[in-house]
Amino acid sequence: MKAQTDLLYSETEDDLRAAVRSLLGDRAGHQTLLDRIETDDPYVPGLWKSLAGDIGAAGLLVPEGLGGQGASHREAAVVLEELGRAVTPLPYLTSAVVATETLLGLAGEGAGPVAELLASLASGERVAVLAVPFSTAPHPAGAGDGDLPEGPVRAVADAVAADVFLVRRPDGLYAVPAADAVVTPLTPLDLTRPLAVVDPTGAGGSRLADADAARAAVRRGLLAGAGLLASEQLGLAERCLEETVRYTRERHQFNRPVGSFQALKHRMAQLWLDVVGARAAARAAADALATGSPDAPLTVAVAQAYCSKVAVRAAEECVQLHGGIGMTWEHPAHLALKRAKSDQIALGSAGRHQDAIAALMELPAPA
Repeated sequence: MKAQTDLLYSETEDDLRAAVRSLLGDRAGHQTLLDRIETDDPYVPGLWKSLAGDIGAAGLLVPEGLGGQGASHREAAVVLEELGRAVTPLPYLTSAVVATETLLGLAGEGAGPVAELLASLASGERVAVLAVPFSTAPHPAGAGDGDLPEGPVRAVADAVAADVFLVRRPDGLYAVPAADAVVTPLTPLDLTRPLAVVDPTGAGGSRLADADAARAAVRRGLLAGAGLLASEQLGLAERCLEETVRYTRERHQFNRPVGSFQALKHRMAQLWLDVVGARAAARAAADALATGSPDAPLTVAVAQAYCSKVAVRAAEECVQLHGGIGMTWEHPAHLALKRAKSDQIALGSAGRHQDAIAALMELPAPA
């Protein structure tokens, strides 16, 4: 009998949410982010240490025996919801989820270089990034099953924050120190998630796995990343809806709140329905990953195909319904819109995930 999917939040998850939200509210408010993106370094100093080390969020997916918290994807999803709400520039998705999950696919039971690297990631001492384009999908055709790219890898997310890169080569997966690779920053649409070209050509590194194990581990990491990215998109959409409702209550036109006009009520009601659906899809993906469900690839594809569109629509409505101030650089609405648009093509576009749904369900691909 198939286990029932649990979409509700546990008391532990609620407590974790409160801790993360409090930290981000104190240290990474919107004005702080607006100030940081004016510099070459969007990361708030010391914030990663507080989230990863003090709260222990970086080790949620890592078993206690390997130095982590021994939690699950459900708890990591809660952290990403809060990071999405605040549009926080931190390498959590790339290091604590994608890279960590990739290494967990290789960890086994004993000690070794993989276990040592996992322990350092779980403590927040180091940041690891999988050296693939941020647009790489977790499905077979997107996870590098064909020819491996030679030379520089473009559009690697959070590469500038990495201490070590996980590099897939024809003979396996390697851990390459960031100091041995050439990292060239790019100018991304989303200034809160830096992209860079990473060139590990000629760099040595430690071999962690052979080619077959590397292929499976990378796919596992990308699948977890895509599934939990839906939670980031959910958090962003929820915050956009909340801020839009708040503003339309306060903003008056013709001596009445603009939110009282029927046309705007309908738009926000429809957006609320979309967000509710996104919450169900994102929670289902996190639960499927946490329980190791055989339907996880399908559930993740559904979540990404739906949540990416909802996040963009919520951010667009936030900008539109804030009127003139929503169009300005000084208002944080553009941060949410740029993150939503960037996430829309991250770890596979909605169309790519729709193709995967059709393939997994053995249906004709959507036109």
